[in-house]
Amino acid sequence: MSQKTIKQNEVKLLCEKPGIQLIKAGTYNLNEVGELRGTPELKGQILDVPLTDKKEVVTLGYFALQPSVDYSVDFDFIEVKIVTKGKIVVRDVEGNKYVGEVGDVLVFSPKTTVIFDGESDGEAVYFKNIEANPSYL
Repeated sequence: MSQKTIKQNEVKLLCEKPGIQLIKAGTYNLNEVGELRGTPELKGQILDVPLTDKKEVVTLGYFALQPSVDYSVDFDFIEVKIVTKGKIVVRDVEGNKYVGEVGDVLVFSPKTTVIFDGESDGEAVYFKNIEANPSYL
């Protein structure tokens, strides 16, 4: 029995064809969030991996933050982050603080502003029901 292992930039859409795909840790190089946002003091990495472009768009991504500065994101889509290492700390605009640790799942609903806390030091895998951000590919 053979396994198909994904190599960086091998496919555009992970769910383009039926089958099983194994994505080994370290397959993808992440993009620097500080560079993408024009905020050099922001230390973090991100990568969007498009799964499909069908009506039910779902994107898989990898996310990491190191202790640095706070930054906010307005979500107009659903995103689910699964913390895989360390901790991801977020707040809402009311100041409620949520600390996601290994194995925890953070769910961000549409029309939500999420503030990623500068004390974050962790990694996560996420899924969102919106097309991959071209600058994160």
